Amino acid sequence: MHNQENNTQTPIIERPANYKPPRNLSSWLIGRPLSTADAPHETIGKAVGLAVFASDALSSNAYATQEIMVVLAAAGTIAFGYVFPISIAIVLLLTIVSISYIQVIHAYPDGGGAYVVARDNLGELPGLVAAAALLTDYILTVSVSISSGIAQIVSAYPELYEYRVAMSVAAVMLIMMINLRGVRESGSAIAVPSISFIVIMFITILFGMYKYITGALGTVIDPPEIQMHGIATIVTPFLILHAFSSGTAALTGIEAISNGITAFKEPRSKNAAITLSWMAFILAGLFLGISFLSSQVGAVPSEFETVISQLGRTVFGGQGILYYAVILATTIILILAANTAYAGFPRLSALMSIDGFLPRQLAYRGSRLVYSRGIVALAILSSLLIVLFQASVTRLIPLYAIGVFLSFTLAQFGMALRWRRSGNLHPEKKEEGSHRVSALHYDPLWRLKMVTNGFGAICTGVVMFVFAITKFKDGAYVVLILIPALIGVLWMIHTHYRNLAKNLSLENIGAIAHHATRHRVIMPVSGVHQGTLAALRYARMLSNDVTALHVIIEPVDAEKIRAKWETWGGGVRLVLLDSPYRLFVEPILKYIADIAESRQPGETITVVVPEFVSDNQIVGALHTNTANILRNQLKNTHGIVITNVPYHVHEESIV
Repeated sequence: MHNQENNTQTPIIERPANYKPPRNLSSWLIGRPLSTADAPHETIGKAVGLAVFASDALSSNAYATQEIMVVLAAAGTIAFGYVFPISIAIVLLLTIVSISYIQVIHAYPDGGGAYVVARDNLGELPGLVAAAALLTDYILTVSVSISSGIAQIVSAYPELYEYRVAMSVAAVMLIMMINLRGVRESGSAIAVPSISFIVIMFITILFGMYKYITGALGTVIDPPEIQMHGIATIVTPFLILHAFSSGTAALTGIEAISNGITAFKEPRSKNAAITLSWMAFILAGLFLGISFLSSQVGAVPSEFETVISQLGRTVFGGQGILYYAVILATTIILILAANTAYAGFPRLSALMSIDGFLPRQLAYRGSRLVYSRGIVALAILSSLLIVLFQASVTRLIPLYAIGVFLSFTLAQFGMALRWRRSGNLHPEKKEEGSHRVSALHYDPLWRLKMVTNGFGAICTGVVMFVFAITKFKDGAYVVLILIPALIGVLWMIHTHYRNLAKNLSLENIGAIAHHATRHRVIMPVSGVHQGTLAALRYARMLSNDVTALHVIIEPVDAEKIRAKWETWGGGVRLVLLDSPYRLFVEPILKYIADIAESRQPGETITVVVPEFVSDNQIVGALHTNTANILRNQLKNTHGIVITNVPYHVHEESIV
């Protein structure tokens, strides 16, 4: 260990920087910079939190019932009688998953969701699997929801079809800009449309139920032609299971709150848990209501008219103002569903970067106290996916939901093991919490909770496998390849950070090495002028062993350099390197390499490079930046220090 007995007390001074960022274009786009002290004021309450984190889950009501019908259509319209029973089963699964994530919120108050649960209870590799699944799902959430929302607009205005990709990318960038303004402002911006969707859909369901009870509901007038997907003569258990797994798209987005607990006001765990409960109740009510009424009015799955549209015009007796309100609210909530990913992806990536599985830059908060690099990264990746798949919802949907159910399964299985550990504790003792984990104590209901989470893990696991099998040929294989590839990348990043930390650690470092016994300075010169002499003065301050180095490109110029150096060189030796092939940097690098190879133990070589600096970027582009070239070439060489000595010339003197 390092011996500090002879060291004097190190003075440490703390003072404010007193620097405030100036207003610029960024300030106009995303708002004025916020100080760290503003962070508590940028948190959100339960109502805004519902809008921010529930938009994805709520938007799934727009297509979950239709996804069930698409599968059941293979057995004919008589199979639509199973829509509501299947919906009830999905709501039961929703209840189990929601309870599990409420437990996750209280056990892991700093966020992280399935990633932290799996890492701490199952191990590092399962944690990476959950993380890769969630990151993939968030990217797909943006791509699918935006493409779906734009598809609604294109269906109303077919002439916009060829612009759908550009419109989708523009929508991604718009939501990115909204989120860059901060979680409080983005939440306020989407709160009204999100709540409007909830209100108009409950009005539709309540009005439809009133008509059903009074016998005035009726059926869909001029329904679209039913589209058969697959061939089946009878309703088989596998068909029911397939329909069940397709309908579980209604559960996507449930996990987002557990990843973003830190966005809530204190007590944040309590507020986040309440918000998740609200979301589950609203989602269950809307889903059951839509499924029940859709089966009663005889709605059919179609790409030409959605089930929501058929239900709306049947309940409201045509395409009146309430019908258009339903369509408009549905379109907006589909686009805003991307906001859930913008709220979850940056926070999850920040946690993973702190753990060393993603680049450290993702853990830095931007000027508006949000993880701006993660927000921008999500926008870029989602846009690339939209362009690659040409904003086709049909091509993107098979990639969706596998990742989220994989994370569901790992999270619930991890919580089941946590409850088992709780049951093994002595009632009067507790297990101290670790990184981002609350302390674990004996829970008298541990068996019930363990069985509940275990059963939920089995259900979500089955759904995941059914999804993977039934959607494999449609493109699900992409996700099954992408997730393992992403895990490999995450592990490579982690290995790099771990090795770097080990090599830079101060633990067991032993005695600090003595300073170098010899210091040699090499100074490349292209000409002899005031800037060269300034660098030479600095070089002679570093060492008495200074060698100037000039590469001979033209012999005539070399004679001029020799003559000037004899006058102004101050006795410092000058080495002239003949370069018959007119190369400049390579001979310098070869000379430095030869010196470095023959240097003595403890000898340090410093390369001092005169650097012309101009305040005018156009003028600066007229000069060869030798300093940067040499630094880039030599920075990987051990024991060599590259120092730039800038010299400034006023523009009027060089015109």
